[in-house]
Order: sequence, then C-alpha cells, then structure tokens
Amino acid sequence: MISKALPYLRQLMGCLLLMLTASATAQTDSTRIRTSVNMVGFGTTNILDTYLSQEKFTGAGMTFLNITQKERPGKRWTTIMQQEANISFADDRAELTEEMEAAYSIYCGRYITLRLPGNWRLEAGGLLNGNIGIIYNTSNSNNPAQARLSLNVMPSAVVSKPFTLFRQQFAVRYELDLPLAGVMFSPNYGQSYYEIFNRGNYDHNIVPTTFISAPNMRQQLSIDWQAGRSWDLRVGYLGNYQQTEVNHLKQHIYNHRLMIGVVKRFRTVYYKR
Repeated sequence: MISKALPYLRQLMGCLLLMLTASATAQTDSTRIRTSVNMVGFGTTNILDTYLSQEKFTGAGMTFLNITQKERPGKRWTTIMQQEANISFADDRAELTEEMEAAYSIYCGRYITLRLPGNWRLEAGGLLNGNIGIIYNTSNSNNPAQARLSLNVMPSAVVSKPFTLFRQQFAVRYELDLPLAGVMFSPNYGQSYYEIFNRGNYDHNIVPTTFISAPNMRQQLSIDWQAGRSWDLRVGYLGNYQQTEVNHLKQHIYNHRLMIGVVKRFRTVYYKR
C-alpha cells in the first residue's frame, strides 16, 4: 500500500513546492522607487497688496523646498508631493516702510510618464495646491496684516533628460505648473478683519478663482550631477509668480530663487500577503 501511494505523495509534494515558490515570488514582486529632494534657495522678491498699501515692495527672501516622488518600475504612473516654505523681507521705493511675507505651500499630484525620442522623459498630470501665509506691513496701525489662504487645481508637466559630460552623469529637469481653478480667502475693498471675525459680516470673502482672476505660474529648472551611487547634487532656479485680482483688490508676490540641494533615491521592496 505504501509503495503504491509513494508516486501520488511525490506529485502532491511537487505541487505544494510549486505553490510555495509562486507565493514567495508574488510576495517580493512589488518594488517602489522613492526619490527625495531637499533644497534651499535665496533670491529676490516683489510684493504688492493694495489692501495694505498701493506701493510695490522689493527685497530678498529664502525658500526651502522638499520634493518626494514615488514610482514603480515598469509602471507609467508616478505620485509626487512638494512642500515649499518661503519667507521674504521687502522695502518700498523710499525705504521707509517694510513688509514681511511668509507662506507655506503643499503640492500633491499624479503624473503619467511618456518616453520620447532622444531619451527624453515627459510626465504630465495635475497638482492640488494648498497655500497658507501672511503679509505684514510695519507702518499700518489699523490693518497691518493680510492673511493668505487658497486651494487650487493646477495642470503640471515635467520634462527631463539624462546626459553625459566629461565622463560624468548629469540630468536636466524642467517643471511647469499653471492654474486652472480654485478658491481663496480675501477681505472685500474697505472691509476690516474686525468686521469679518468679530462682527461676522460676510462680504464675498470666499472667492472662486480661475486662471483669469488668479494667473499664477510656477516653474523649476535644474541640473543634477550624479555624485554618488544613490544621490545627486542639484542646482537650479525656482520661479513662483502668484497674483490675484478679486474683490477690487490686487495682490502679487513674485519670487525668484537660486536653489541648491541633494537628491536621494531609495528602492523599497513590499511583501504582499
């Protein structure tokens, strides 16, 4: 009986081994590549906010930028998140009044990746942008500050290309983000923050925006030098041009930054149960 059952037992063991091998392969068949970028930049700032002053203010500022991008080898979709923190100090033309501007912005989105001739890579998609900040005028006593709060949907595209120069590996990258539609907070012309928050007098303070009333633009141009096996040195330019015209009030903040930072790449294997 035992001798007759041995062939069947061998077949059963073989099937079990095949199932276990397939299961182990499936458990390790999910690899993700995460790219992390940390940069700091310095440059010029131009500020106008007619709620606080009719004057234009120019000065200098600093920006910190973090970019996290996740993708899977062989897949066409990537996920990106960018965090941008900015602080600027600017003077009027007579250098008698100063304005301070600070803001934090977050950009979250998805791209579809296309391979183009010449080893170019195109990523096209959209970003959801949230922004919170403040502009403070040192000479105003009644309304010294203007709050900034907005949410936007922004079409976005990134083109990049690796290349070799002097036997070193480089890559060039350009990103363009444009506005489509959103919503923002703004006091109305002649309305004080005391009326809004203490008396509760709403006067069209939550304003829908489009690329016409808020024609913002953000662009990045950078070059990476592969300094190590898993990290690059990145230098580049960040231009963030934010402007609105709502409730009979005009505002713009133009930031130009020379950026420098480090790019790190991580490969992670996920085990599926």
